[in-house]
Amino acid sequence: MKKRTKAAMVLSAAAAVYGVAAYGATKALMDVAMKRDLPQRFRGKGAHLTGEREDEGYRAAQREAAQKLGTSHTETVLLRSREGLTLVGHLRECENAERILIAFHGWRSAWYRDFGLLSEFWERERCSVLYVEQRAQNESEGAYIGFGLTERYDCLDWVRWVVDHCGSDLPIYLTGVSMGATTVLMAAGMGLPDAVRGVIADSAYTSPRAIWQHVMGKNLHLPVRAATVIADLLCQKRLNASSGSYSTVEALKNTDVPILLIHGEDDHFVPLKMAFENRDACAAPCKLLVVPGADHAMSYYMGRGAYEAAVRAFWEHFDK
Repeated sequence: MKKRTKAAMVLSAAAAVYGVAAYGATKALMDVAMKRDLPQRFRGKGAHLTGEREDEGYRAAQREAAQKLGTSHTETVLLRSREGLTLVGHLRECENAERILIAFHGWRSAWYRDFGLLSEFWERERCSVLYVEQRAQNESEGAYIGFGLTERYDCLDWVRWVVDHCGSDLPIYLTGVSMGATTVLMAAGMGLPDAVRGVIADSAYTSPRAIWQHVMGKNLHLPVRAATVIADLLCQKRLNASSGSYSTVEALKNTDVPILLIHGEDDHFVPLKMAFENRDACAAPCKLLVVPGADHAMSYYMGRGAYEAAVRAFWEHFDK
């Protein structure tokens, strides 16, 4: 009896230690994922968390394009969110524009970095572009990044800003990359104005819960079930919503806005299967372009011709 009691005590102690370790690791991940200021010990370790492979050619091209776009002439505009946050955008108007794009960058990134390579294509195609700075990133206010759960409401507010300030004569398109792509897809299920003719989403994940589970299990080797419970509790406390409270799949089941999905075949951060889940769920016209050899958010760099052709065809079909 004493041996069994001692064994039970050892097991209980081990379980407690394991639980504390799982909580600590998950909380650290959630701080990295959500807090405005990245914890010091995680700086420079993004690829470890996301699983992306380094491509120096891509990074060099991205840096050069980001420098060019970031120093170009734009009009800085401000938006007051429904919670009272001041959000920042950068409007780059095109003479004789044929459409207006509202562009949402990805997680812990910047508008000039994520869209630098694309900006010249958009300019050639006579697009005025409102580059949005997502909440809790860069110059926009906010304590926590919401992975699309909160940002989808900001997206609706930015659309209304464009309609109010630029009119609705030109077709409006929402576009985003990574977290920005998830943001615009989630917004697509929330009743967009008629001026919004379509959504272009590059490298979107389906929900915060789904992408966190993927990273926790595949990249960090955490116990996914326990980590998900902890992550949900922290997400609920910080955002007043659980990580699975909304998804792109749910949004796309309820949208009437045409969708163009773009995804890299070799995406090591957001699994390609999520793109197929989004495509299969969509109630509106939906196309999926899969770019061979492209890692996360590298589809334009790796498949520029196919990317531009797909986007032009999308605009030509839905501009009218």
